[in-house]
Amino acid sequence: MTHSILRLVFILFLVIKPLSAAADNTILILGDSLSAAYGLQQEEGWVKLLQDKYDDEQADIELINASISGETSGGALRRLDALLEQYEPTHVLIELGANDGLRGFPVKKMQTNLTSLIQKSQAANAMTALMEIYIPPNYGPRYSKMFTDTFTRVSEETNAHLMNFFMLDVAGQPELMQNDSLHPNKKAQPLIRDEMYDSIKKWLNKD
Repeated sequence: MTHSILRLVFILFLVIKPLSAAADNTILILGDSLSAAYGLQQEEGWVKLLQDKYDDEQADIELINASISGETSGGALRRLDALLEQYEPTHVLIELGANDGLRGFPVKKMQTNLTSLIQKSQAANAMTALMEIYIPPNYGPRYSKMFTDTFTRVSEETNAHLMNFFMLDVAGQPELMQNDSLHPNKKAQPLIRDEMYDSIKKWLNKD
């Protein structure tokens, strides 16, 4: 009898433990080099620093960093179905578009891809956020405005939360940038972490 009870408890432990281990908020981050810790060790990037902060606070939030350096909206769209199936996120944060702009891709195509990313995520019952992206001014005022306006348009049409670009307070400070003047350095990562901590908190509270 005692052995049967112990066996039952052990089986329940195996079944219940994985369920309890799943975070209430699992955030899939679809980003490019700005979120993939380009030029740095992974543990130095803002995503890992933010996860460490959540863990220290015992916050029920897990960050899944699916960011890839050089990623475009089209590339992420081709990967999304598999990521949604694998991780079953409750939230999807899209930090994409910079590489579309830097390569001069048509804004309309980027808009279509971003819309599809959001709609696929929403169809998988994930709350969505879209980060507004800016590109260097040397692309001309007309293209730059069309590019940035796209993010507001997509967020309004899909009811996705629009998040401020996390590089706004960093990009203009050379001491926080790598030698290419495009990517934040190690010193900038804690600042981005703090920015994203506040931005994600507003997003989750809004949901």
